[in-house]
Amino acid sequence: MREGEHVVFVVDDDARIREALGELLASHGIEASTFGSARAYIEAPKPDVPACLVLDVELPDINGLDLQRQIADGDHPPIVFITGHGDIPSSVRAIKHGALDFLTKPFSEADLMAAIHAALALDRATRSARAELGVLKQRYLDLTPRERDVLPLVVSGLLNKQAAAELGISEVTLQIHRRNVMQKMAAASLADLVRIAERLEIPITRSRRQGGNAT
Repeated sequence: MREGEHVVFVVDDDARIREALGELLASHGIEASTFGSARAYIEAPKPDVPACLVLDVELPDINGLDLQRQIADGDHPPIVFITGHGDIPSSVRAIKHGALDFLTKPFSEADLMAAIHAALALDRATRSARAELGVLKQRYLDLTPRERDVLPLVVSGLLNKQAAAELGISEVTLQIHRRNVMQKMAAASLADLVRIAERLEIPITRSRRQGGNAT
């Protein structure tokens, strides 16, 4: 992957560590952006590219574990912790709250780079999934109100006759709405539409069993 397509943020209060990690990452063709404190990292503008956060536990303002907790609710890159004072409770807490790895100084170049590459791959996949979900949400918003009524009934397994009766419309009209839903949601099959509805967390309020045994 070419430089500039991803970035590694390094947050460490030791200037020597920041410089060494910056040079190491540059030797691997990875752009690095370094910070001496949690505040400096939080306030800095960040490019919209796959990223990894290499985070020291001990920082001058707040420690890395507290920073991890503060940014947990937002969109942040996977975290690789580094520390010169590693202990089991800290590592367990970090991993439990989503850190990808917890490395104790001095760590090997191989271990660090393996963790960084894993973090970048994870963030790339997360961003892709988020973008795909955004497309699905927009397609759902493009449905008419009636089509939004039809969608959960269709994916619940109701027959056309049952879904039409539920909405008080004719079966022919239901089939038209169903076809429009399939087209607008770009669903290749009913199974595909079901998976889309699951990703959008569309509640299923009826089922074929609830609707009876109509054929």
